[in-house]
Amino acid sequence: MTTFVDRVELHVAAGNGGHGCASVHREKFKPLGGPDGGNGGRGGDVILVVDQSVTTLLDYHHSPHRKATNGQPGAGDNRSGKDGQDLVLPVPDGTVVLDKDGNVLADLVGEGTTFIAGQGGRGGLGNAALASARRKAPGFALLGEPGEARDIVMELKTVADVALVGYPSAGKSSLISVLSAAKPKIADYPFTTLVPNLGVVTAGSTVYTIADVPGLIPGASQGKGLGLEFLRHVERCSVLVHVLDTATLESDRDPVSDLDVIEAELAQYGGLDDRPRIVVLNKIDIPDGQDLADMIRPDLEARGYQVFEVSAVARTGLKELSFALAGIIAAARAAKPKEEATRIVIRPKAVDDAGFTVTLEDDGIYRVRGEKPERWVRQTDFNNDEAVGYLADRLNRLGVEDELLKAGARAGDGVAIGAEDNAVVFDWEPTMMAGAEMLGRRGEDHRLEAPRPAATRRREREAERDEAQKEFDGFNPF
Repeated sequence: MTTFVDRVELHVAAGNGGHGCASVHREKFKPLGGPDGGNGGRGGDVILVVDQSVTTLLDYHHSPHRKATNGQPGAGDNRSGKDGQDLVLPVPDGTVVLDKDGNVLADLVGEGTTFIAGQGGRGGLGNAALASARRKAPGFALLGEPGEARDIVMELKTVADVALVGYPSAGKSSLISVLSAAKPKIADYPFTTLVPNLGVVTAGSTVYTIADVPGLIPGASQGKGLGLEFLRHVERCSVLVHVLDTATLESDRDPVSDLDVIEAELAQYGGLDDRPRIVVLNKIDIPDGQDLADMIRPDLEARGYQVFEVSAVARTGLKELSFALAGIIAAARAAKPKEEATRIVIRPKAVDDAGFTVTLEDDGIYRVRGEKPERWVRQTDFNNDEAVGYLADRLNRLGVEDELLKAGARAGDGVAIGAEDNAVVFDWEPTMMAGAEMLGRRGEDHRLEAPRPAATRRREREAERDEAQKEFDGFNPF
């Protein structure tokens, strides 16, 4: 049964905002009580939080769909809806969050680091909040905004100072077990280690972590063996330790060629050229192992490697190795730039920035993109004429109609607000000006009842074009 997962695809959905309420206060002897519809509650966020007690992404492998709660709708008597509860998901230290295209969204390192994976939707305003001197008793309310839903990929990259790399059965698990208090599985067959093992080592005043990465073989960077699956766990380390087996029983292998193969795989994986290397010649307790170590040590030192001869079984050479690693790690930590407090950067809005854009597309549609117009469209109840008229007033005050005129739009042209996969398309009529004299009864807007010959002609042209396309598709000359 799988007990360690370091890469999962997670489907997160934040909570939807609650709808606003359209209500009129009714009380004896108060015939004009006025609007009293409350606002909808905010939808809950989906938040990733680093938790040191979590070491694997296994829970999200079994349950990849996570959703926060929705906000409650508003009610009459000015009662606002309850906010949705945030969904907090604990993740291991060193988790990298990516989108579906592989772009890094967040690198979560350090206890308590958070990332909002899904933003909850805003609650809709009730008609009490929409009342104004011009519109005293709105017969509509705004809808709650849908919560953000998306697919993310989480990858766990072990946060360790030292990474032990080498062939299977080179003695990495045995070495980490004697250097630290870790208890990895140890056996005399290849690929005993199936998941990275972490251990804490104390050398003098320096405390550091050491990781045992599953064995690498030729072609690991292309997916052979277990190498590609776990090579990501060496990316954060400060030093790489090559563990070479000086007592291998395979006739076609020797420690120097093993080192060359592993270095080639690390070069193919990329991003590790700047890490210092240390070579550990393991299993010198075996007579043939000691003889081989004496033979190859000068060659390795000539290449510039710092070489240590150790025996995990006899526990020899471990103290020198641990203090040498401590020295390299201490130097790396000292050279690391100090973390500065996050500076708050205020970027004022440009004077000529309207907050939206109007572009003419190839199909003749004028597309409006912007945070405010798109949010207003999502919160509009298109079954209520007064709500649609209110949306037209807001867009007009924002300057959308002026920009459409500048872009060359004419009466009857198609206008789309929003992205291509989720847009609202309508026929634009520039005569729909805002004004208090245009308001009618609650829930109605006389501007939407006016005849629209330009829109009618446009629909007729589209119907003729569709009919001609059907005849062309059905034509068969053979």
